[in-house]
Amino acid sequence: MENSFENLSLNLYQGVRGLAVKILNRVDRTDAYLDKLLEIEIKNSQLSGVDKSLLFEIVHGVTRWQGRIDWILTGFYKGQFSKAIPNVKNALRVALYQILFLDKVPDYAAVNEAVEFVKKLQGQTAADLTNAILRNIIRNKESIRYPNPEEDLINYYSAYFSHPTWLVKRWINRFGKDEAEKLFLANNSKPSLMIRVNNLVTNIDELKSLLNKVELKFTDGKFLKEFLRINILTNITDWEYFAKGYFSVQDESTGFPIKLLDLDQNQRVLDLCAAPGGKTAFIADEMKNTGEIVALDKFESRLNVLNKNLNRLKVTNVKTFAIDALDYEDSEGFDRVLVDAPCSGLGTLTKKPDLKWKKDLGDVRKISNIQFDLLKKAATLVKSGGYLVYSTCTIEPEENFDVVKKFLEENPNFELIKDHPHINRAVIDENGCIATLPHIHGIDGSFAAKIKRII
Repeated sequence: MENSFENLSLNLYQGVRGLAVKILNRVDRTDAYLDKLLEIEIKNSQLSGVDKSLLFEIVHGVTRWQGRIDWILTGFYKGQFSKAIPNVKNALRVALYQILFLDKVPDYAAVNEAVEFVKKLQGQTAADLTNAILRNIIRNKESIRYPNPEEDLINYYSAYFSHPTWLVKRWINRFGKDEAEKLFLANNSKPSLMIRVNNLVTNIDELKSLLNKVELKFTDGKFLKEFLRINILTNITDWEYFAKGYFSVQDESTGFPIKLLDLDQNQRVLDLCAAPGGKTAFIADEMKNTGEIVALDKFESRLNVLNKNLNRLKVTNVKTFAIDALDYEDSEGFDRVLVDAPCSGLGTLTKKPDLKWKKDLGDVRKISNIQFDLLKKAATLVKSGGYLVYSTCTIEPEENFDVVKKFLEENPNFELIKDHPHINRAVIDENGCIATLPHIHGIDGSFAAKIKRII
């Protein structure tokens, strides 16, 4: 019985748009993250490379622009759009995204596909409703009205720039109107693809030469020489040199915490929250596979991903342990400890647009307690004279400098290192920490602080 239900489901959600609706239904209904669901569908589908790219584009695009899309649909939907049947709601979102943002798909084709899909799943009445709404929007495309910014700036920004109102309010208060607008625009731009050269296998010149041979255009990283920006979004993990471990796919912002660790060969290093392993591998690279790195993660499944990554990158100096970091004990002590803390991820909205709809202010406040506990734990594991680096991929002060400040106030035997001669000054903030913002630095928003144990 279960298999026949599975087959029925497969037949119903066919093709790029069908799969897009299936994924968006799941995102709405569960706590599952967009990228995980997308990865599973792409792996299990028979889609061509072009169709995989289109599925990625549509699902990310709908999620990125959901605020604007839903504002428009709410205005044209008879009744409450938020209460619409999930298949209808997400078929309308997918079609409207194509109508508003994708030139490749003619409007009539987007409408016809949505209508046929809804008819198959929900019947003729729902299909007629879908058809009427979309055709009405197309007819009135040029005169769509948003909230008046003079009267209601927060709701205007929320609808037009597609961010939740709590975040709009917060960022306007913090950055001012003009800066906040630039940040919203940066978050809504399509993500760039960045790779880090793996010097354990190759070097930057050889990697550049291989990229040139296959005519993959790239530019140098803005701040760190180990990173390259690939100028088009491509399935670069299908390239043979990815499997050979020549590079890893990671944002340039992930390199700063590793540079702050000030690594040397033959040190003993702890990566407290290690999976999926991008930073662990960079530590090994900086140490030239010498010394010992201990990498922790609470979940065995996440460590399996980490180990797979490390094997591909020819990393040999890492020991992994599946354990809650707060329960980890070690009598020897470490020269360096990295606390790449779990966080709200609000610096990565370009790549993970679903986070803005899944998080709220309560999440930011709640997670800062966990972050503080992890930093305190790390402090017990670093040797005298050694360094702790605390890092996140968020731009929220409660998760960043506030955590560090509270830690330093309670631990006078530690001091913040503010001088970073080897780091570009453009990414160092007024506290002597690294703080990047998507609209200013052109990379993910992130934070990193270097702390020394004095006694």
